Amino acid sequence: QVQLVESGGGLVQAGGSLRLSCVASGNTLRINAMGWYRQTPGKQRGLVATISRDGSTHYADSVKGRFTISTDNVKNTVYLQMNNLKPEDTAVYYCHAHTLYFSRQSDYWGQGTQVTVSS
Repeated sequence: QVQLVESGGGLVQAGGSLRLSCVASGNTLRINAMGWYRQTPGKQRGLVATISRDGSTHYADSVKGRFTISTDNVKNTVYLQMNNLKPEDTAVYYCHAHTLYFSRQSDYWGQGTQVTVSS
């Protein structure tokens, strides 16, 4: 089991910045990738950014050049630095962890943190 706790959401004006944090606990050695997803009412949860254990990253086209995902492996924390925020970035942001233990894969989610960008 892995537990994820997000923080750092809030209200910001367009063009501003926020940094989200997600602390993982439990069987963290089994985590092989972490990421951030977001969801707005009536829409499916969509990928924002992921980072693998080897450090490789992947971003949604809509956030490339504005958002940066990073990790602190000592603190078991993944960050999402969000710059030049736009109103369309408004959503609930969820932290995700994917674990692999031999051939068994599992997915874990945080409780979500609200990000609101005003125009």
